Amino acid sequence: MQNLFIWAMALLVLGISACRKSASNNDPVSTDASKPDPITNVRVENFNGGANIIYSLPNIPNLLYVLAEYSIGENKPRQTKASYYTDTLRVDGFAESKEYEVTLYVVSRAEVKSDPVKIKVNPLTPKFELVNSQLQLSPDFGGVNVSGPNSFKAPLSMHIVYFDAAANRYEEKDPVAVSTQAISFSVRGFESAPTKFGVYTTDQFGNRSDTLFKTLTPLFETALDYTKYYEYKLPSDASIGYGWELRYLFDGKTTEPGWHTNIAPVTQGTWGLGMSAKLSRFRLYERLSAGYGYQNPRVFTIWGSNKTDPADIALPNAAVLGETHGDWTSMGTFTYPNPPSGLPPNQANSQDMQFMADGVDFNVPIDAIPTRFIRFVVNQTWGGVSYTNLMEMTLYGSPQ
Repeated sequence: MQNLFIWAMALLVLGISACRKSASNNDPVSTDASKPDPITNVRVENFNGGANIIYSLPNIPNLLYVLAEYSIGENKPRQTKASYYTDTLRVDGFAESKEYEVTLYVVSRAEVKSDPVKIKVNPLTPKFELVNSQLQLSPDFGGVNVSGPNSFKAPLSMHIVYFDAAANRYEEKDPVAVSTQAISFSVRGFESAPTKFGVYTTDQFGNRSDTLFKTLTPLFETALDYTKYYEYKLPSDASIGYGWELRYLFDGKTTEPGWHTNIAPVTQGTWGLGMSAKLSRFRLYERLSAGYGYQNPRVFTIWGSNKTDPADIALPNAAVLGETHGDWTSMGTFTYPNPPSGLPPNQANSQDMQFMADGVDFNVPIDAIPTRFIRFVVNQTWGGVSYTNLMEMTLYGSPQ
């Protein structure tokens, strides 16, 4: 019993000691309250939306960091710090390409500031303004396509506005986040009638560009008439398994049977549309009884041909948009999304299965060719097997 008491007292002492040590972590790391010397030999390198400030640090033992205080716009004060390990401090987020004042301090370990050093920076055109000024608005199926360069790969938000004639005011769609070098996205849900669209860009600092306006007529979109489709079997197409013919892929039914291939080096099928059409999107219905995965397609390429009698050719396993082999041109390589729940495919829940049952839409790039034929090539199944199945593929677009 005495030993237990001794152990308990020892733990109590350790706990009190730890609490005292923790509290002292908030105290200044130095008791030297002398004012540090300021930075010297300052020079500025301006860039888009900001500047790098290079300087010489004072030779003092208790230097902690360099502090920059500045304003990036009206009522937008900002601070940036750089440790004593570097001689460069970055200031960014400026709203315009003009002269700004930056105040610099050396701060000691006792949190004492030096005398201020005031300098001027002249940032180049901010990234959000430069990117927005180079955007192109063009008509897309049921809406507008926004495209342009983003050479900085800057994280930006694009905002689409449109004039609602019925309400006599501008409305705004949900913003689209971009960070890639090339921007291309579409906003849909509009009638095929002249509409005034606009786009403006914001950045992570709360800056906003001017709005670029253009009046466009969205392209007409409809579900293509699947009753006009017909099988166009080519020698290199996969053989059929279990009587699940390719025609079941476009019979208007999302239930079994669908299209099923045998084990083979290729998993592809070809059919004619009975028309030439500019495709806007397509909806896939995968096989529910196979679960979220296994022999269902995960990565696939859509090939098209606008010739009246396209010839067979062995196609690569995947291809970028516009890549041509023989009579066939890639209309894009697509990836079926992972389960929305975030679970592994073999653990998909009822939410994931409902997502599959509702069908998944894939947008066809606006630059894709008009086509009379579709060649569906499965590059990868969820289970990595060399056969595949699919219930239904509904095509949307505009007959030519």
